[in-house]
Amino acid sequence: MHLFYTADIEPHHKQFILSEEESKHAVRVLRLVQGDKVQLIDGRGGWYDATILDPHPKRTVLHIDAVETNYKESSYSLHVAVAPTKNIDRIEWFLEKATEVGIQEISPIISAHSERKEVKVDRLNKVVISAMKQSLKAYMPKVNPAITFTQFLKQQSTVEGVTKMIAHCEDGTKSYLADVCKPKEKYLILIGPEGDFSTEEIQQALAAGFQPISLGDNRLRTETAALMSCLEASVLNR
Repeated sequence: MHLFYTADIEPHHKQFILSEEESKHAVRVLRLVQGDKVQLIDGRGGWYDATILDPHPKRTVLHIDAVETNYKESSYSLHVAVAPTKNIDRIEWFLEKATEVGIQEISPIISAHSERKEVKVDRLNKVVISAMKQSLKAYMPKVNPAITFTQFLKQQSTVEGVTKMIAHCEDGTKSYLADVCKPKEKYLILIGPEGDFSTEEIQQALAAGFQPISLGDNRLRTETAALMSCLEASVLNR
């Protein structure tokens, strides 16, 4: 199977021309020829079966044979707001695995103990696109620009219909995600940096309606905790 990400394709298209980059990959690298079958995804749930009409290295022309919208649409929605790690490779690892497991939105948040203050969304999107193609998904998770913890809470204050949770390491009464959430709903989880959220940040989140949750007895790295939340949500909705 040869799968291409084509964000600008639409379900009504009968033909489509691959970008120069994708055309070069199809013709020069994969050595595809006229009549070969390929698949396209648009990142919005569209899955397209196509046939190569003209294998040009700069503008490969495809005939669209069949279209399936809402391809393998998730029954739930998960938004993880996570403090980016000092080593950006760890967050990229999380994005790759979260895309494979299932996630709809990722927000990098800068908190009091964050060691990294900025991220390059374009770079993170490349990781997501690659993972989306590798796992044969038609929906591309949304990666938001990094904002501060306080800005994020303010941004989410008007969002309704979402179960909001914060995973932190301080002592106190906490529930497990499966005890807080119901299947087929919308979830938002806050995951802190290696040094955890500050006490003030935890209190701010609780005051904003976030419920404290536990991801188990073990102390987890930021990227591991973020992935655990994806796994628990996936199992809950299996």
